[in-house]
Parts: sequence; structure tokens; C-alpha cells
Amino acid sequence: MMTSSSQPITYVIDDDKAVRESLRWLIESVGLPVETYGSARDFLTSFSNQRPGCIVLDVRMPEISGLELQEHLSANHVQIPIIIITGHGDVPMAVRALKNGAVDFIEKPFNDQALLDRIQHALQQDTENRNKQAALGEAKEGLAHLTKREHEVLDRVIAGESSKRIAADLGLSTKTVEAHRAKIMQKLHVKSVAELVRVTVACRESR
Repeated sequence: MMTSSSQPITYVIDDDKAVRESLRWLIESVGLPVETYGSARDFLTSFSNQRPGCIVLDVRMPEISGLELQEHLSANHVQIPIIIITGHGDVPMAVRALKNGAVDFIEKPFNDQALLDRIQHALQQDTENRNKQAALGEAKEGLAHLTKREHEVLDRVIAGESSKRIAADLGLSTKTVEAHRAKIMQKLHVKSVAELVRVTVACRESR
């Protein structure tokens, strides 16, 4: 069960106070934590990327626009899901934001339930992405601690070779190869050969 400090949070960033308060009320009405900011600068001053969440972001704001904030976060490798809220005249800007990685955009005036559904989806997406990144980090650490022999066995497992074939190639018994494979799976925190292959490929592609 998530604690209040780890429960996914929605950040609302809009320079219109009435919109901010309306969105706060709406999001809190379904039991979700929310923080509101009147500017991108205020948000950046207090934001920490340690907690799962999503951003509901207005496009047109003074000083730093929604698009500029999005670009800043992307440049700093912050992958939090962003939902753009926009007026009718801002649709081309919202489309640009989508191309730059925003997960959705909603035109004002919007349907409350539609926005809540998209927020829930974005929060779930961020939590899943963080879990995957954490698992990938554990796997990378496990790979770094494999012995030379374990790396040799792993390479052949990834290539689809059987334990019998690997044993013949390396001059080992099949039982020894299977013991190495079990140790590799333990170090990489996986439970099946299919998962071992998937995680190892993901680790190598993310170097």
C-alpha cells in the first residue's frame, strides 16, 4: 500500500487562479493528491522527481510557457507524463506539445470526467514506467556483478542455445551450466529464461 508521500500526485500549472482552484477541487474530489502552481517558475522551484505523478499544464503562461516548461523537463531527462489543457486557438501549439512527448491534450471547456480519466491513466503510466526503470536498474547492477563465466553462459542463453550445447562449447557439464544460469537469473532478479532475455536486451540497448 502506498504511503501519502509516495502516492502519485497531480501538478496543476495554470496562471488563471480560478482554473487552478477548480481543478484542485475536481482532482481532490476523487481522493487524489494535487499541488497547484501559478507559473512554471514556481513549479520548478519546488518540484522533485522522486514521486510518481503527472502534470496538467496550460500552454499560454507568462515568462515560461507550457511548451518551454516541457522542453526544460525533457532536456533534464524528466519523463513525467504531461496533459496539456488549451483554448481553441492553441490547438496547433498543443499538437506541437504532443509531438514533443505530451501524453494528451484537452480543449477548454473540458468534460470533468474525461480529464479525471486521463489523469488516472497518466498517473498509472508514470508509476509503471518508474517500476520498469527501477527493475532495469537492478538488472544492470546484477549484470555488472556477473563473473566472466556467467557472461559467457548468458551470451549463449541470449543466442537461444540449449544448456547441452552451451556445456559442449564451454567444456562444462550440463548441470554446471544450469547452475550458472540459475545464478545469473538470481543476480538479475528474473524468474524465467524469457524474462532473462528481455531484461538483458533492454539493459544492453539502454547503455
